[in-house]
Amino acid sequence: MKILKIPPRRQAGKKQNLNKIIQETAKLIKKGYVVVCPTDTVYGLICDATNQKAVERLYKIKKRTRKKLIPIFVSDIKMAKKLANINSEQEKFLKQVWPGTVTAVFNYKKPGIRIPKYDFVLNLIKLTGPLSETSVNISGQPALTKIKDILSFFKGQKDKPDLVLDAGHLPKSKSSTVIDLTVSPPKILRI
Repeated sequence: MKILKIPPRRQAGKKQNLNKIIQETAKLIKKGYVVVCPTDTVYGLICDATNQKAVERLYKIKKRTRKKLIPIFVSDIKMAKKLANINSEQEKFLKQVWPGTVTAVFNYKKPGIRIPKYDFVLNLIKLTGPLSETSVNISGQPALTKIKDILSFFKGQKDKPDLVLDAGHLPKSKSSTVIDLTVSPPKILRI
């Protein structure tokens, strides 16, 4: 597991070597790597959403059943519309909550979609396209926000990510809120 240090997400002004790290990370993701990455909520496991082998590895690392879909990060509503049928009412709602910590479900047979509110990840998506994303933890357990816990978690694991982007300890945060937009009014599935 390779580890790259990046500035803490709250220090947006510190951009030393950030573009280089984003470009290097994007190349690795395009090769099928699974990456630990800070998000606007917790640390996440990310990979190229269009690379089935990478997504399968993400499921193995997460120890997640295939019945539970893995959400997708996009950079804008235009990209989201390539993955889901979004009507004008849904788009109006999404413009109020995106970018942000809301994952929208448009179809139960497809994963939820979210635009994170974090420039590092948004810039990464612009180079890679949609990213499958799930919190760093064993499915059903609390998400991890401390880098030392993440490194300890993967130590000795057979299946582990290829790269860890270390932004230090993240503030305690909840995973995103999941909203079902297949019903009217929208229904909250997870807070």
